[in-house]
Order: sequence, then C-alpha cells, then structure tokens
Amino acid sequence: MKSGTLEKKVNASSCQVAVSLTIIMLANSFLHAAVDISSADAQRIGKRIWQNECGGTISGLTSWNVGENFASLGIGHFIWYPKGQPGPFDESFPKLVRFVSAHGANLPQFLLTGHDTFCPWNSRAEFQEAIDSPKMKQLRQFLVDTIDLQAQFLIARLQDALPKMVAQAGDRENVQRQFDRVASSAQGCYALVDYVNFKGEGTLATERYHGQGWGLLQVLENMHGTQSALDEFAASAKTVLRRRVANSPPERGEARWLSGWLARVDGYAK
Repeated sequence: MKSGTLEKKVNASSCQVAVSLTIIMLANSFLHAAVDISSADAQRIGKRIWQNECGGTISGLTSWNVGENFASLGIGHFIWYPKGQPGPFDESFPKLVRFVSAHGANLPQFLLTGHDTFCPWNSRAEFQEAIDSPKMKQLRQFLVDTIDLQAQFLIARLQDALPKMVAQAGDRENVQRQFDRVASSAQGCYALVDYVNFKGEGTLATERYHGQGWGLLQVLENMHGTQSALDEFAASAKTVLRRRVANSPPERGEARWLSGWLARVDGYAK
C-alpha cells in the first residue's frame, strides 16, 4: 500500500478514536480519585505520544534504535525482545497485541501462530534488512490500523500503574496526592500517560541502577507540593532522569539521550 493511502487510513483511524475512560483505583483499603479522560483528550494524548516517539510518521511505527537489543513498535514505541534476549525493561508490545486482539483487532498471520511473545528479528541488522519485507509491511499495516486502540492501551497502562505504585511507595498518601494534583488537568493526564509509557512505572526491580529507579513512582515520590503541579512534575522528572544517566553503566552511553529526554519533559509544563 502506498504511503499516501496509509496516511489517509491513519487520519481516518485517528478520527475514530472513541475513548472515554474513568480510571478508578482501589488499593490498600482506600479509593483512589477518579481521572476522567474524554475521547478528544485521549485522541490528543495518543497523537502527542506518537509525535514524541515516532515524529508522527508511519515509518517510525517500526523502529529499532541503535544500541538497543529490542524493536520499538507503534505510537508508544512498545518494546519487543527477540527470543533469548531478555532485558531489564518492561516488554510492552506483547501486552499491546493481547489488548488490541481482545478489542476485536485483526492480527497479522505471524502474530496468530502463538509466537507473539518474541520478536522474529534477532538484531537491529536483521530488522533493518527486513524493513520492506512482506512480514514487516504486515506489521506496519497492523500498527496503522490500530492507532486508536494503541491510544486506549496507553491510558489503560496508566490505569494499571497507579495501584502498583501506591503499593510500593514509602509514603503512599504523598504518591496518591501528587498523582491527583497532576491528573487534575488534561495536560497533566498527558504528562502522566506519556511518562509512564516513556520511562515506566518505576515498580520493577530490574529497572534500577545502583538501586535507584527512574519511573513514574520515583517522580511522584520526589514531589512535595512546593510548586504548581505540572512545574514540579517536570522538575522532578528531570532530577530523576539526570540521576538515571549518572548511575547508568558507562557502556550504555545514556548521556547522549539526556538532552532529548529533558526537552520532552519540558513539554509537560507548557
């Protein structure tokens, strides 16, 4: 299918986004505040994250970044590891596949074989060599056709994150309070959804350097109500990301990503 036709399908798919999720959490014996996200806000959040991760391009929906051992797929660059090459980061693409399938999406044939747990390309070189292969085109078309469901998945991921974060927090009431402060506006909901997709929940023991995490939990724990919610969220996120880079293994060269990460976070307070 030609790129122009795909672009039309993307626009049509985006217009079909119909998400109206009320996130109500019950954990640790108390009710978490509801977060209402309208269908229009959900559509905007999905488009902004697609812009952040893929430059808003169709080609960016199937990526494998230099220096990484996993594919990055869809509007949220959901991680997919090859067989036998697990990593410390949460693998989100198989979860996306299960989510969209449960919501009625048609899967490519190679995702129906029962092997959707593993990426079929074993390295970035293999992935790039296959970028125009029939299998890759099927995958890209699948991602184009499910953009609306990917936006829903991103929001559902935030829904699932809050009770897990509260359960692990040293000061549960503070984490709940800071979450509620940030979630009180559409821009704040975008910041929460984007950050949990961007850097995770902060609840996995494997997502630590020197015992210190960099996920949404750590950002919220570092907030104390000393600034406006979005300004403090952005400032806390920058602190957490700088700490991650300082703690990271030198061979990963994470300093090269820091300026981009900080620029992305700057957008939360605008």
